[in-house]
Amino acid sequence: MASFQYEAIKKTGEVVHGTLEADGQGAVAERLRGMGLMATEIKELKPASSAFGSFKRIKKVKLGDLSLFSRQLAAMINAGIPLTRALFTLSKQVENQTLSGALIEISRNVEGGTSFSEALKGHPHIFSELYVNMVSAGESGGSLELSLNRLSNQLQKSKELQDNIKSAMFYPVVVLCFAIIILFVMLFFLVPIFVGFFPEGAELPAPTMIIIAFSDLIRDYWYIIFPVLILLLFLASSYIKSKKGKERIDRLT
Repeated sequence: MASFQYEAIKKTGEVVHGTLEADGQGAVAERLRGMGLMATEIKELKPASSAFGSFKRIKKVKLGDLSLFSRQLAAMINAGIPLTRALFTLSKQVENQTLSGALIEISRNVEGGTSFSEALKGHPHIFSELYVNMVSAGESGGSLELSLNRLSNQLQKSKELQDNIKSAMFYPVVVLCFAIIILFVMLFFLVPIFVGFFPEGAELPAPTMIIIAFSDLIRDYWYIIFPVLILLLFLASSYIKSKKGKERIDRLT
């Protein structure tokens, strides 16, 4: 997705400005229509060029970051600080640069006349549909700080569950990795040594023949097998981290 800067007109005739993330200008115009706005100008914001720009990775906003932000924003609103000022202040305080940049854009959009929940929709990679809906309900009911506190608690519980799952998976994964390493060492180095002890032409049990065949395969084609294994591990890791992968894991668990 790319970032777009827009100028639009409300039904009252008021001109508003802001930024949104979308797949194209058409998607921006459609989203603005859904917000009750008529786009008059849409421009794509070009990212700053860099020698390593194509390799720069967007830092993910973690559940803990989002939970802390929600709790701090609720406290500032409860203290009577205007929403735009609270958002801008927090954008300078949060450590995550991705969240900081998003908060600056959201603050500008809200200041330009967009509702807080609609401004959040421009950053779906950070704020989930549930998050936006709860904020929208809080805005409608005049209890935004209450909704934000509930979101903070829910996100904190999700983070704790995520940490527990990672802790539970760490030991089995380490054991599995060591087992695979030991297996490859045995097949690559030890099996050929033991093969030399067998008389030439001797009939060996089927399991032994299979082990020897695997050993020969690994020693003859290691330069193909190892890169393929690394590629498979990379693809599996990427799939698990993707949206579809997470949904599949959630269904299985």
